Amino acid sequence: MGKKNLKDYIIIGAVAAGVIMTCILFLYCVQNLNLVISKVQLVCDILAPVIYGAVLAYLVSPIYNRACRFTQESLVCICKEKKAIRSVSRFVGTLVSLTFVLLIVIGMFWLLIPQLLESLIGIKESFPTYIENVYLWIQKIWADNPEIERFLLENFQNYTASFEAWAESRFASIDMGRIGDVLKLLSSSVRGVVNFISDWFIGLIVMIYLLNIKEVLTAQGKKIIYGCFRLNIANEIVEELRFVHRVFSGFIIGKLLDSLIIGIICFVAVSLMKMPFPLLLSVIIGVTNVIPFFGPFIGAIPTAILVFLVSPMKCVYFVLWILLLQQFDGNILGPRILGDSTGLSSFWVLFSILLFGGLFGFVGMIIAVPFFAVIYDLVARLTHYLLRKKNLPVMTENYKDLDHIDEKDKSFFK
Repeated sequence: MGKKNLKDYIIIGAVAAGVIMTCILFLYCVQNLNLVISKVQLVCDILAPVIYGAVLAYLVSPIYNRACRFTQESLVCICKEKKAIRSVSRFVGTLVSLTFVLLIVIGMFWLLIPQLLESLIGIKESFPTYIENVYLWIQKIWADNPEIERFLLENFQNYTASFEAWAESRFASIDMGRIGDVLKLLSSSVRGVVNFISDWFIGLIVMIYLLNIKEVLTAQGKKIIYGCFRLNIANEIVEELRFVHRVFSGFIIGKLLDSLIIGIICFVAVSLMKMPFPLLLSVIIGVTNVIPFFGPFIGAIPTAILVFLVSPMKCVYFVLWILLLQQFDGNILGPRILGDSTGLSSFWVLFSILLFGGLFGFVGMIIAVPFFAVIYDLVARLTHYLLRKKNLPVMTENYKDLDHIDEKDKSFFK
């Protein structure tokens, strides 16, 4: 047996062993799914500060890059020492990025959260008045139809009574037998808040480290890829990773900016329209707008209910304004900020949100579109590669109304 044949057998055996081990591992994960999920959750909890820091670093990296670039361009005429310029630019970029994050956090705690709490307390205290307003509005609207009026009022009273009974039993009734449970709950809540704050504080430190070593990490990643794969495959992997970065950064950062602008526009408009709880309404609209496709509907429903409780007529104006705002976002603002960052059709956007939203909840709905865009691109690349190997065209237009392809000369019959 020659050395070449022996080497081929070794490679085939290694591949077969790898496939068998992968199948065994997959089967074990399926049979012990709950255990695997709990272990993954434990690892995520341990690495929470690193995950928070990585997310922050990814989101503020455009600010960091622009600050570094601006500092380098400003210092290049003054100082000729490249190492010193690089150090100063990194320091300025880190300082600007950290200031940006801290300003957002301070703004939330000193401006946003007190106003939101005040709005929620106002809703709680004025809830009986709101119920009475809706009751009188139903009587006024259906005064000429006593049967419909009686039906609506009876159902409204029943639902209101059920809600009040639920709220009272959940939040108001605390007997002596439950004091221990309440104290234990408060203790765990305080501990959870402390852990959350410490995780985010460590996450800020991780963010600073990652921002300053991201070039080194990128170079090390390319080094590993080119060391493990053939050059043509490595080039494809690097190109695909660039596509992943372009899609995720373009979509997520663009969507956050788009939602911030929508929230600000909504706040200004509802304040001018004298709507109740303008800040609370705008925050809900802005936050839910991050979710593609379903976001406007998810945000419009609870906000419209809040306005309806105060004034049913204002609710009509508010709904019309939200419809107008979402048309502006979908047709003018969104395309200008996001462009065609994903390349997905409307159907695949809807499909991805339903799939990943069902699997991973709110976070899944946010990352659904860019994540599915990456999967879509990988499938397209693989399909085109296999078609080229068979000397077949890759354009989709060629396969419309296709009946079959001749096996000998590969001509298309329609």
